[in-house]
Amino acid sequence: MIEAFRNRDTSYDGLFYVGVKTTGIFCRPSCPAKKPLAENVEYFPVAREALFAGYRPCKRCRPLESGGELPDWASSLLQQIEQNPTIRIKDGELRKFGIEPATARRFFLKNFGMTFQAYCRARRLGRAFDEIKSGEQLDDVILGHGFESHSGFRDAFFRQFGTPPGKARGEDYLRIAWIETPLGPMVTGATGKGICLLEFTDRRMLEAQLNTLAMKFRMSFSPGENDFTKQLHGELESYFEGRLTQFKVPIEYPGTEFQVKVWQALLEIPYGETRSYEDIAKKLGTPKAVRAVGHANGLNRIGIVIPCHRVVNKNGELGGYGGGLWRKKRLLDIESRREADR
Repeated sequence: MIEAFRNRDTSYDGLFYVGVKTTGIFCRPSCPAKKPLAENVEYFPVAREALFAGYRPCKRCRPLESGGELPDWASSLLQQIEQNPTIRIKDGELRKFGIEPATARRFFLKNFGMTFQAYCRARRLGRAFDEIKSGEQLDDVILGHGFESHSGFRDAFFRQFGTPPGKARGEDYLRIAWIETPLGPMVTGATGKGICLLEFTDRRMLEAQLNTLAMKFRMSFSPGENDFTKQLHGELESYFEGRLTQFKVPIEYPGTEFQVKVWQALLEIPYGETRSYEDIAKKLGTPKAVRAVGHANGLNRIGIVIPCHRVVNKNGELGGYGGGLWRKKRLLDIESRREADR
């Protein structure tokens, strides 16, 4: 980290953040500002921890706005994988691209929950799953994705999805993808029926939410996109630009009867307005269930689209937000500015 910060290494952006004790700001590793003495800096794994430690974001490198963007080398790798799903990029080839395998491993582990090689394998299998469901012959799928034997493919497929490829035509899986936003990267999950997950990648509950979804839908998850993911990506861009006030992408939000009622009540809060936890409880006919409403609000798995950020304390204060209060404030600011311009 010391070397990366000293050399302004952009390949480490998003992997850690640097707090400068003498100025009280925190930066990305590639920040162009003058470098402080080593004894005057400390390191943080995520921006949230730097904020909690009392640091404010640097105005030059803007770690909250652009720190979550994929480094150029990572974008290039992902583009190669999408263009050629059968590609196998080994450590030697990574070094030819100027990428240290250890750097790729750390980055993919942090941002995708798996190593780079595991991501490539999961992406190949996800593509294979989609092709089998669309009616492609199994032999063609196996050969088309670089597997040398039927048994090797079947074993890998079963480990990934919990079902043999021959039974995959009537099955589905959770497609997990990365989406860039002005407030940092988000992870989206989609089934064949709609979006079921939209969370900021630094939320502590993210892994638990993925496991809950896998159990609720009885599906495995793997990197991938579908039409719903692409629709969501476009709608989010319009939302952050202030051009969209109502999401139209289909969503799925399984939960207990009470949780579903709370989430449906959130969907009814008009754009540019807020409601209190008490308001929601009264709307549901359970005025004493304020704490239960707050708990269900915090378990919302489809942030922004199901607008849990529009729920505030009775006194008007922001209250809690899984993505961080600074994000909640920014989302409400976006919506209030749009309403004021109408």
